[in-house]
Amino acid sequence: MIHILSSYYMTKVWVYQSSRRFQSDEVQELNKKLSDFTQSWASHNHALSARGKIHHHQFLVLEVDESKASASGCSIDASVKFIQDLGFEYGTDFFDRLNFAYLDREDVKTAHKDDWPTLYKSGQINDSTIVFNNLVKTKEEMEKKWKIPLGESWHKNFVHS
Repeated sequence: MIHILSSYYMTKVWVYQSSRRFQSDEVQELNKKLSDFTQSWASHNHALSARGKIHHHQFLVLEVDESKASASGCSIDASVKFIQDLGFEYGTDFFDRLNFAYLDREDVKTAHKDDWPTLYKSGQINDSTIVFNNLVKTKEEMEKKWKIPLGESWHKNFVHS
């Protein structure tokens, strides 16, 4: 049980938000490519205990259990190159950090940070709107703090112009 807990707290995550929603067939393809990549992903010739998955048809999430081996600069560079290549292949941008995502009922919507004051003033989003905090760093944070109300997130800094 201790090992399970330690790996839970020591699992590093990287969340990349796509500039567009993926179709179901693309999600299947991407999950297969992520599986292939993570199975061969290594750091200093040590295999990483890693996995990747597309969430909500819009987010690419990589996980590494750092209790077994940590991702190094070179292995992180390899993952960034892999994700850039996927972006090019699928016609999307995974690196636009100025586009924020939120839930509108069950649908993921995105808007540029400069549009948040207008969305807030018009009532399209409010303090209870669930936003995606793509800055989470661990699996624990992802499970507890990835989807949170706007009023409790750093995104609230962008709703007042």
